[in-house]
Amino acid sequence: MNVSHQKLILLTVCLVALMSTAGVAMPYPILAPIFVDSAPDAFNHFMGLPPKLLLGVALAANPLGILLGSTLIGALSDRLGRRRVLTGTLLLTFAGYLLTAYALWSRWYLLFVLARFVTGLTEGNVAVARAIVADLHPQLDRARSFAILNAVLYTGWLVGPLIGGLTLPLGEAVPFLLAAGAILLCLAVLLAFLPETGERMHQDQSLLQVMRGQHSFRLLSADPLLARLFWMQLAFAIGVNAFYEFYPLWLVEYARLDSRGIALVTALMCVLMTSASVLLGKLGHKRAPLELARINAVWVALGLLGLSLLADLPWPGIGLIVLLGVPLAIYNAILPSWCSERFANLGQGSVMGLLTTIFCVANVLVALLGSVLTILDTRLVLVLGALTCGLAAGWLQGVIREAAEA
Repeated sequence: MNVSHQKLILLTVCLVALMSTAGVAMPYPILAPIFVDSAPDAFNHFMGLPPKLLLGVALAANPLGILLGSTLIGALSDRLGRRRVLTGTLLLTFAGYLLTAYALWSRWYLLFVLARFVTGLTEGNVAVARAIVADLHPQLDRARSFAILNAVLYTGWLVGPLIGGLTLPLGEAVPFLLAAGAILLCLAVLLAFLPETGERMHQDQSLLQVMRGQHSFRLLSADPLLARLFWMQLAFAIGVNAFYEFYPLWLVEYARLDSRGIALVTALMCVLMTSASVLLGKLGHKRAPLELARINAVWVALGLLGLSLLADLPWPGIGLIVLLGVPLAIYNAILPSWCSERFANLGQGSVMGLLTTIFCVANVLVALLGSVLTILDTRLVLVLGALTCGLAAGWLQGVIREAAEA
């Protein structure tokens, strides 16, 4: 579909993605201090369980919700329209943040976990944002548009942790109240400036039929190459989530940082991620996309392995955490763009929804398994991440060969 004011639409999507992602990223630097570095109470020692185990369950609740929601959100945006689905998901996310803030204020652990799950159900809307960017091609270059969107997403990962870490001392509920306010701003921007972009698909089907037949997992039977890519991307996402979810705990245990210190480290990493993504969008790259993704997967694997060995050297470890932002940014800019082009016939919303689904499956697996491993040693989670990223790099070589033959 050709639309007018493409650059304004891209800017609007980026602003919505920025504020939405900031809300998703905000809890990362504050949950570890809340559970592991706070005075014991009925919240962080619920039923006498280890705080690290409670932290793992809390970390898993949100991506579990995103997992269930993202399997349908992308496909529903193909059927109902991007604007309508994005509006509905933002409204529900707003309600979820308010419920989370109340759970922290009342020190109600089970309600907190439920609120994080409910919020996650609609936070998979980044798939819709990516689908809108894909809709703008060929009026706007797809690779550069994805690079710009990724840069904005990384900026959200910078802004969110900074807000969370700096406002946590004001009260544990305060960051989530601020996130709810950011979502309201998202809604205002969306309603004012975002038109419908994509051609609606599956109009001959009822909404229930779309939900049954057009969820993200059905794509795995539609294209053998995509099915192989699924397992590769799942392995890489397990490694990435091992890093994202547990480097704050590494910083608490080995570098003795509080929420503000974790927020600063996260901000520095996100500055590098944003810069790398912007430069990639402006300068482009000479290597084949999947080969460039494979190289950066190897660098992530080596970085995680190195971090697991630096427990006694916290400052080099902090530097390595920051530097890992570069290969992560390059990989995450390249792969969605390639998938968007290669599997466009399957529906941009569905394809982007599948990528979000993969990330969330890995997020849940790592949160649950990682919480058990951290009881033994936090570094074991990083070793697991290094192994799965290395495995993904090997599998990606096979995907490259199969894509070339196809």
